[in-house]
Amino acid sequence: MGACGLESGDAVLAAIPVRKMTIGITQTLLLMNGGFAMPKRTISDRPELKPVNASAAAIDIGSKMHMAAVSPDCADMPVRAFGTFTQDLHDLADWFKACGVTSVAMESTGVYWIPVYEILEQRGFEVILVNARYAKNVPGRKTDVSDAAWLRQLHSYGLLRGSFRPDAEVATLRAYLRQRERLVEYAAAHIQHMQKALMEINLQLHHVVSDITGATGMRIIRAIVAGERNPDVLATYRDVRCHSST
Repeated sequence: MGACGLESGDAVLAAIPVRKMTIGITQTLLLMNGGFAMPKRTISDRPELKPVNASAAAIDIGSKMHMAAVSPDCADMPVRAFGTFTQDLHDLADWFKACGVTSVAMESTGVYWIPVYEILEQRGFEVILVNARYAKNVPGRKTDVSDAAWLRQLHSYGLLRGSFRPDAEVATLRAYLRQRERLVEYAAAHIQHMQKALMEINLQLHHVVSDITGATGMRIIRAIVAGERNPDVLATYRDVRCHSST
């Protein structure tokens, strides 16, 4: 017995927090007195999901082959493989038409999805582009179900959210703007290569011309490329707006 007059077992009980001890005693008394207990919910008690899009289909995008899936009620073979050539993509669209498909879901895999997306959109299908991360985070997938069939099932239940895809005109304009941005970035690197080449032949052009890609600099560089080596002749290519003298 300690200084407080507690047995060893009492010391253990005294170390238990009051809240946890109270909850434990309450549950024990309810069970001893025939009290109620919360019933466990089984899987059969849960409400089943109803398809909201019975005419949904899905495509598992690949580099050499696309796996397409439709509803098992629409075809004897609900999952089929198609090639990646243009005619194969049109055959895929024809098969979807024959199965009564109106909406197609696909994952954004690299750039392989772009031809499929554009052809299906031109053929009148509603195509949604899905982030692969969203599809993988949905629980309940069986191991023997293919990716295309799983995407189709999720799409039929309305559990997939499509990514933003602009119209064809906006997409074309965006491609031009991105190409222009790349060319501007590449131009800076090419100017540095030109400056390095001039330094290697000990042509100190950047000391007298602030911008070697300006009018004076490009005239001199083009003359050097054409075979001119006389510095007096090269100096005559000076533009009138150049601040340095001949």
